[in-house]
Amino acid sequence: MQADAERTTRGPSSSILDVGILIPALRGALAKLDPRVMVKNPVMFVVEVVALLTTVLFVRDLAVGASNLGFSAQIIVWLWFTVLFANLAEAVAEGRDKAQAASLRRTRTQTSAKLLGDSSSAQWREVPSVQLRPGDVVLVEAGDLIPSDGEVIEGVASVNEAAITGESAPVIRESGGDRSAVTGGTQVLSDQIKVRITASQGSTFLDRMISLVEGAQRQKTPNEIALNILLAGMTIIFVLAVATIPAFTAYAGGSIPVIVLVALFVTLIPTTIGALLSAIGIAGMDRLVRFNVLAMSGRAVEAAGDVDTLLLDKTGTITLGNRLAAAFIAIPGIDERDLAGAAQLASLSDETPEGRSVVVLAKERYAIRSREMESLHARFVEFTAQTRMSGIDFDGHEIRKGAVDAIVAWVRERSHHPNMPVPREFERAIDSIARSGGTPLAVARDGQLLGVIHLKDVIKGGIKERFAELRAMGIRTVMITGDNALTAAAIAAESGVDDFLAHATPEMKLRLIREEQARGKLVAMCGDGTNDAPALAQADVGVAMNTGTTAAREAGNMVDFDSDPTKLIEIVAIGKQLLMTRGALTTFSIANDVAKYFAIIPAMFVAFYPKLAVLNVMGLRSPQSAILSAIVFNALIIVALIPLALRGVSYRPGSAATLLSRNLLVYGVGGIIVPFIGIKALDLLLTSIGLV
Repeated sequence: MQADAERTTRGPSSSILDVGILIPALRGALAKLDPRVMVKNPVMFVVEVVALLTTVLFVRDLAVGASNLGFSAQIIVWLWFTVLFANLAEAVAEGRDKAQAASLRRTRTQTSAKLLGDSSSAQWREVPSVQLRPGDVVLVEAGDLIPSDGEVIEGVASVNEAAITGESAPVIRESGGDRSAVTGGTQVLSDQIKVRITASQGSTFLDRMISLVEGAQRQKTPNEIALNILLAGMTIIFVLAVATIPAFTAYAGGSIPVIVLVALFVTLIPTTIGALLSAIGIAGMDRLVRFNVLAMSGRAVEAAGDVDTLLLDKTGTITLGNRLAAAFIAIPGIDERDLAGAAQLASLSDETPEGRSVVVLAKERYAIRSREMESLHARFVEFTAQTRMSGIDFDGHEIRKGAVDAIVAWVRERSHHPNMPVPREFERAIDSIARSGGTPLAVARDGQLLGVIHLKDVIKGGIKERFAELRAMGIRTVMITGDNALTAAAIAAESGVDDFLAHATPEMKLRLIREEQARGKLVAMCGDGTNDAPALAQADVGVAMNTGTTAAREAGNMVDFDSDPTKLIEIVAIGKQLLMTRGALTTFSIANDVAKYFAIIPAMFVAFYPKLAVLNVMGLRSPQSAILSAIVFNALIIVALIPLALRGVSYRPGSAATLLSRNLLVYGVGGIIVPFIGIKALDLLLTSIGLV
């Protein structure tokens, strides 16, 4: 799954050292010192308040000529650096998003539109695209840019959507069906279409993308809010704890300077996760954008990480989408080569993948090559939804290939025997194909059944292993298909999916989602049609295909620009990576506080309680060097963890217990060891250069 997650993205990940991002981020970090902005992050707001308080006290002490101001000045400087580094983490994450938004904004151009009087009118007048309103009908011809979001109401055209999807291959947009939605800023390459505008200026899909990517509409998710409340509660507890210390020291006959109490307080509270929490959320949405998926909210990304049930369409997700001819099964008395030849002739005019595969199979298995039919004055019978068969008439012969019941009815009609029995071997072949998960096509010539073609759904390579990984993660997979129960069961068994829903209708999808949610499960699904809109809206994670209808894109809380339904599995992985990153850095933040306690608490109290010297396990040189080293480490660790917060922790599929054990080992134990090493190294550095 990791390998799949590394497929082509919208662009390379921007480095934290990218000058184009870092310089604006530094300016943004300074701008975020505004208390009205800082108050949204309770932990860092408190750090800013105590930094301001100690700065005021330092100015007062400087005015009265107090001693030992060098130590106090260094503590104050590093307190401000702690706040700035926290702001920098968020500003860098936002800067990467703004770079993505700038790329999208460059695709948005002001164009003119050919406004029609109504959908039946042929006369148009040119107007600026900004004057278009929902309901207006415009004509878009080859070479024109589509002026705004809308739906094709007439015509079919090839459209270049590279500005939105990053994919250079054109796509077909046509009236009716699930491929009628068009996006403003894309270009018609051939033919012409009439488009009914569905979005007002400023609220087009591209406008919404830019706004979301820039973070202007990014709201804190429920998990972020809950964690912020927890961190704020811990901060209040430590405020009360530190406030009681002067009383204890006074009882012991001494006193502790305010600057030392502030240093203790800042090292006690969870500043590391408080500084990185917002950046983690922004970076999670950014990873999806670079993966060509737009999440409408951070909550959708989180929900993807907590998904319990995955609903996957069979076609295009589990199978390759095109059924291919796998075998010719002749009835007794008919030579299999004769069946293959007749099937190939009947498929010569069939341009579907299934029809072409019949021609290829006959050529590969029996070396039957396509024949020149012009000299025989052949007449091809095109496939239609009404007849459900195709064929050829030539040289006095009639050959037909198609759905079993349609071919049987044609044979009975041609033979003038409406109740003619079907050979038992023919029925057995059909039943065997259906039970194996295939689709049978019957072939007949001149009113006589010849046999059956076995069309087989081709399971995507590696899909069974991916489902096994999802199962190990506790995620249940359900295949959605319109096939009959026998075919669905066979494909489900071959692909390794946990369950299936056969003869699926929009109502059945919606009912299944509600049943899962009633059991406390979170459900993810993807879709592209108007009939998928209710289920997409009901699902906790609804991924709409960009090629789908406007209704589907409005109903989902994510849009996949590549219209690749298999991405649903990777979206779940990205959501889990976001949750794991937040959990891992929270664990690291709390664990590294333990080491800071061993540095700063003995330094504060050893003068009053000499026996506390035994806690100085790091052998720090002096109380002042211990306190300053802890404060410096507290600030620098934020900068060191910014790349991890933006990139996310490494994700490998596994059970919740396995992932928890791994994170506790790496980030829990590591969170204890790293500060011991870092604070000791800083102590040696600070004392060697004479700062303390």
